[in-house]
Amino acid sequence: MSKKAEISDLDTNELELARPRATLVEIAADKLRELILLEKLPAGAHISERDLAAALGISRTPLTKALTILEQDGLVEYSVTRRPQVANPPIEEIEQNLVVMGALEALAGELACALITDAEIAHVVDCQRRMEDGAGTLPPLESFQLDMQMHEAIVQASRNAPLIDTHRKYNARLWRARFQSSQRRSGRDQTLAEHRAIVNALSRRDAKTTSDALRHHLASAVANIRNALLESGEASETE
Repeated sequence: MSKKAEISDLDTNELELARPRATLVEIAADKLRELILLEKLPAGAHISERDLAAALGISRTPLTKALTILEQDGLVEYSVTRRPQVANPPIEEIEQNLVVMGALEALAGELACALITDAEIAHVVDCQRRMEDGAGTLPPLESFQLDMQMHEAIVQASRNAPLIDTHRKYNARLWRARFQSSQRRSGRDQTLAEHRAIVNALSRRDAKTTSDALRHHLASAVANIRNALLESGEASETE
């Protein structure tokens, strides 16, 4: 049975992802992304464009464009009648995307070691330190944003435009799954340890160790995300 999001009950006044100086469409897309991450728009839920536009305080035109952005990111999909709903990809698709992400980030880490600046390393270190210091106390979205910033900074340091663009597209599709995974207390210590290994290798500009650490980190994320989806009831033991 399909679900319907109770959009009239949404509190959109304190959403955290909206970017400064962004366009109205970008702000709407960021707000939608956050509502999906926080399960205020749950997986598989149908979206009433009229109600959602009213909840966000915008017209239908920017909302429609924002939904198109999220469709491209794999967070929203349309039925045969062009009715939008929150995407709910099968666990197999998520795992396959993570395998690709592991290969992309491993290559990015290898390339970055030859090109990354001291300032960029300092930024990666700062993200990792803030996650470590705030483990269990940071708001979920803030911790997740630091996690993504760390990974994205390493990929950006590869200076490889096709790699950066491909990574962005795959990462957008995995945002919701990775956010759910990041909320699992049982996997938090392992994740932090893997982050330390990545940052330590990158700081030494050790290409092979950085590449291996990133590949291992994304491989372990497969099991962590599967467990997160099982715990939320979105995947079955037999899948």
